Amino acid sequence: MTNESIDAGPASGLVIRPMWRHSAGPIKIGIATDTTGPLAIFGNSNWQAAQFTVKLINDAGGILGRPIELYLEDTESDPAKAAINVQRLIQKKVNLVIGGLYSSTREAMKNTILERGKTLYIYPQVYEGGDCTPHLYCVGATPTQQLADFIPYLIRQGNKRFGMPSADYQWPHVTNKLARQLIEANGGEVIFEEYYPLDQIEYSSTIAKIVGEKIDHVFNTIAPPGIPAFVKQLAESGFQKNGGTQSCIYLDENVQSVVAKNVLDGTYSVTDFFHTVQDPFSQSLLAKYNGMFPRTPYLFTSGSGATGVYRAIKLYEQSVIEANGDLAMEAVSAVFDRASISEGPGGPAAMIPGTHHAAMNIYVAQAKGPNWEVISHTSMVPPASC
Repeated sequence: MTNESIDAGPASGLVIRPMWRHSAGPIKIGIATDTTGPLAIFGNSNWQAAQFTVKLINDAGGILGRPIELYLEDTESDPAKAAINVQRLIQKKVNLVIGGLYSSTREAMKNTILERGKTLYIYPQVYEGGDCTPHLYCVGATPTQQLADFIPYLIRQGNKRFGMPSADYQWPHVTNKLARQLIEANGGEVIFEEYYPLDQIEYSSTIAKIVGEKIDHVFNTIAPPGIPAFVKQLAESGFQKNGGTQSCIYLDENVQSVVAKNVLDGTYSVTDFFHTVQDPFSQSLLAKYNGMFPRTPYLFTSGSGATGVYRAIKLYEQSVIEANGDLAMEAVSAVFDRASISEGPGGPAAMIPGTHHAAMNIYVAQAKGPNWEVISHTSMVPPASC
């Protein structure tokens, strides 16, 4: 980053300090994400998105003239380690924590951040929804936003028999409950719903069931590290070549770098941004990110949470401005609850008061080679209420 210095200590993680100063000191933002472990491809995208967004703000003069100082702690794709490592951000007296990938990581960290640290916490991921903890705000897409139009669309395409292979943790369980309701309400049928350990990489019995039960559509909520193995084994079975379809509602351009070539062709995803979204602001933002991180394997995408990180920091910026620079958790939280941005990746975003979640544009896309071709979009889809 230009005009900034990077410090690293053996236990303190990375600190990115702007070279310019303000008499009131910097605004400190802590990023707690998985830069190592099975989810590192997502976590490093989030870390780069934070650096990118902070650079945009600092280059424009900071927030009310104060620069942002950025801190990183690696949550290692392990909720127990995340609960320990996030304490270092609290010890550094950051004003905001953004992060967590698995829902279990969010749960492991939030009491330390909110209760011990009295620090605002923003969760940027696509997740199951429903966390309405005071002073915790969720700015990624949720199943109520993603599935309400998507499941009826799948059934109109002739998909009647659904299989649900899933990772065994909170997001798939909650997502599948809503998906099942929508499938059955629209005339479809769930033939099987199964849950596997997060680290499972052998799916021959599941693939045999998909083929043998003549499943039309695989509604896939398997997470890393299992997802590359599953989609490869499904493609090798000939399922898609024989007319079957698949969806996984967090997949994006980032994931395609860790799966075998072309195994995702025809797969559907539903989220708040794809690189093929053509509004001028989104394309300009993407070009600037790629200019800052040329040839990076960690892309600016939605399923990884990178767009959520951008959204979180920009909504926080607006909230601090409206709070007249008061950085206390309660002061910023009162404003954040109704904050909005008119432009962002994929379009505007607005917190819906009382819900702890954001309305945003939602896009349905289908993988075609290295790209995701947008099929449809719905503007400013509201979240479910708390």
